[in-house]
Amino acid sequence: MRLIDAIHSPEDLKKVPREQLPQVAAELRDEIVRVCSVGGLHLASSLGATDLIVALHYVLNSPRDRILFDVGHQAYAHKMLTGRREQMRSVKKEGGLSGFTKVSESEHDAITVGHASTSLANALGMAFARDALGQDYHVAAVIGDGSLTGGMALAALNTIGDAGKKMLIILNDNEMSISENVGAINKFMRTLQVQKWFQEGEGAGKKAVAAVSKPLADFMSRAKSSTRHFFDPASVNPFAAMGVRYVGPVDGHDVGELVYLLERLKDLDGPTILHVVTKKGKGLSFAEADPITWHGPGKFDPETGESSKSSAYSWSNAFGDAAIELAKADPRVFVITPAMREGSGLVKYSQVHPNRYLDVGIAEDVAVTTGAGMALQGLKPIVAIYSTFLQRAYDQVLHDVAIENLDVIFAIDRGGIVGADGATHNGVFDLSYLRHIPNVKIGLPKDALELRGMLKAAQKLGGPVAIRYPRGNTTPVPEGTWPDLEWGTWERVQGGDDVVILAGGKALEYARQAVKDLPGVGLVNARFVKPLDERMLRAIATRARAVITVEDHTVVGGFGSAVLEQLAAWNLKPTVRVLGIPDEFQEHATVESVHARAGIDAPAIRTVLAELGVDVPIEV
Repeated sequence: MRLIDAIHSPEDLKKVPREQLPQVAAELRDEIVRVCSVGGLHLASSLGATDLIVALHYVLNSPRDRILFDVGHQAYAHKMLTGRREQMRSVKKEGGLSGFTKVSESEHDAITVGHASTSLANALGMAFARDALGQDYHVAAVIGDGSLTGGMALAALNTIGDAGKKMLIILNDNEMSISENVGAINKFMRTLQVQKWFQEGEGAGKKAVAAVSKPLADFMSRAKSSTRHFFDPASVNPFAAMGVRYVGPVDGHDVGELVYLLERLKDLDGPTILHVVTKKGKGLSFAEADPITWHGPGKFDPETGESSKSSAYSWSNAFGDAAIELAKADPRVFVITPAMREGSGLVKYSQVHPNRYLDVGIAEDVAVTTGAGMALQGLKPIVAIYSTFLQRAYDQVLHDVAIENLDVIFAIDRGGIVGADGATHNGVFDLSYLRHIPNVKIGLPKDALELRGMLKAAQKLGGPVAIRYPRGNTTPVPEGTWPDLEWGTWERVQGGDDVVILAGGKALEYARQAVKDLPGVGLVNARFVKPLDERMLRAIATRARAVITVEDHTVVGGFGSAVLEQLAAWNLKPTVRVLGIPDEFQEHATVESVHARAGIDAPAIRTVLAELGVDVPIEV
């Protein structure tokens, strides 16, 4: 019988003899590999954090003690140790476990999270709440070195050092986020162990501590580099400069050492960083060798590593290929990404145009404002970013780009429902938060060809332009194909003036399916949300009895709202039905399932047509 078969809670874990904890970690890793091989989940990051999670739950008392995981995709071992092991096959499936930590899922999940760099501010807030309410519990935040590139994490560290609250920060250093980490902090981590203060620290620290406490000196010797905070390394150690005690680096896969350190560090006053070095993909040879590929693989054979991940041509690929050609034709083109090279289809671009490619790390606001700076000096930057991550740079779009009408193109990937990653990743708010910003123009291409046309048109148009496309696959376009497209013009797909459907992007395909046998129903590819095609919209609204808008976006403030606002301004009053994502967060499920539930798929559109008096044949 495996040890983990008897572990259903952190209390069960504490019954395991300390010397057997490495076996627990090994069994958990085997279970993670098994679950991920059939589910296509976050693999490499969870394997790398397993030993650390075992040690944390062995020392701390969850749920009383608060353990926070930044991003949360590395917390599969945490889920298993907190009573959810039998449910792991349901991760990311409709009605199943979240792929991240989620407060409403378990009392052991301290925060609901899917975006990076939020754990430290949350932990600081919890430490303040604990002290204000006169309570006594530990707060421990696990943050990767990738998440530490985010400005929110660094700003929180600055406040943490100033506030001096008792808390533990575990810096999980694996040199990776999804892509390789970038930036000055990453370079500091890599050179830390060769710095002079690091090399000299153990001897100096031992002497200082031994004069106060022999037992403490013994501990410091065992902890090796943990003596750094007993002399002044502020000029070379950014954590010490921020007023945070620094301990490490230590082996993040030595469970015994981690337990020893955590038992002693958890009771120290003030904030402490324990720097642990881990290997992303630990325990699975091919994942260790290629942690980027194995960050979130599809289904795979755990013995051979043969993967079933789709090789279909994605929207991200379509953008990446188009960007390569744009940059070849115009030396002013520069592409910026916030740590999403792979996801945004920019691997090849980064190789073909390395001098016109910038990864700023997990710092979306920096990506946008860097683009503004480039535009101010004559470049034509493209910020490639997921819809759900652009939310984090709203002020920069408004303040740094839009006010001066700068030539920045936003290539917005994952617009709409994304499926398995759920509420934290669904990109269903971008039209609302972009549409009301003056000077911003917005397009929704229906395919890769139209994407290219919009990119070309955006370059000519100038100013801030957002081109939004969904997660999923599209049809490749031959190299050199650049259709002429006038910005702000819609396209008639099917005639019919009595009832007309307006849909763009992903929603257009559902509308096509809905009217395929209804030639009397009008269908328009409403590919521009801002500006609307006012000439076509006025003509439609003047003749139509009813208009249906369909969008893969929240109904609040989106495309349908734009149509209603314009019709009201003209005092035109056809019946308007707005179909979109309801005003509530959508949990993880397949894209098709969420769309059906939201009422924007083909059957739902046909139901609305029938309600409006259209003779819709009953489908058998």
